[in-house]
Amino acid sequence: MATRILQRVGKGLHKTNIVLHSNGPVTITLRSLSGFKSLFVRKVDPRKDAHSNVLSKKEDLNLYKIQFHNVKPECLDAYNELCEAVLPSIHANPEYPSELVGTWNTWYGEQDQAVHLWRYRGGYPALTEVMNKLKQNKEFMEYRKERGKMLLSRRNQLLLEFSFWNEPVPRPGPNIYELRSYQLRPGTMIEWGNYWARAIEIRQKNQEAVGGFFSQIGSLYTVHHLWAYKDLQSRDETRNAAWQQEGWDEVVYYTVPLIQHMESRIMIPMKSSPLK
Repeated sequence: MATRILQRVGKGLHKTNIVLHSNGPVTITLRSLSGFKSLFVRKVDPRKDAHSNVLSKKEDLNLYKIQFHNVKPECLDAYNELCEAVLPSIHANPEYPSELVGTWNTWYGEQDQAVHLWRYRGGYPALTEVMNKLKQNKEFMEYRKERGKMLLSRRNQLLLEFSFWNEPVPRPGPNIYELRSYQLRPGTMIEWGNYWARAIEIRQKNQEAVGGFFSQIGSLYTVHHLWAYKDLQSRDETRNAAWQQEGWDEVVYYTVPLIQHMESRIMIPMKSSPLK
């Protein structure tokens, strides 16, 4: 049986050495995989431009930063009070070309975590300007010092927004927010964008879509979709209703193979969050 299988596979190879041991493993030496490796290697169309240029909003020049702060459980209330005291003043200061899009605590998902989303109008130069000015801001530097005592770990990413998503704008509450994060297979971002450019039209009908982003620095080939719902029941009903819309099943069918890992967070806005 083993011999017949190996002979069948060998027909697709130019040169294959097969060594059978009576009481041992089968050894196969492949000198050429022409015609065989194509069965397992995903083909990606060659591109002449970076996916960031193809998928992002060129006219806005917005850059986003998302921060994930893992807080010591016993310090979460103090951390929130510290953020409430400092972050709104940076958001409101016209000297900083930055805006606090939203700030949350996770409810379901990774616990004792804060998530902050900032927008920099003007791209990387705006980000650099803000960072340089904050180094001279005594209140902010004191905030960073106190914050460091409360954190277990922190990480961030720099993001661009997909051109086919609406720009996140302040909205009244109360709402819960879901941040769905996808780690894509390298080379598949354009394909993801092509499907979601159509899918977002289905998911916009109930105004639940807040923003869609993809990473530029940090963990690469990461996509974040941000959604707003009245409550968990509303989330369940809205997501189930999408399956009744023509084309949604096709989007799911073709995009799931592009994903290496995915994660969902349900988040509650802090008091000062523009996204209520």
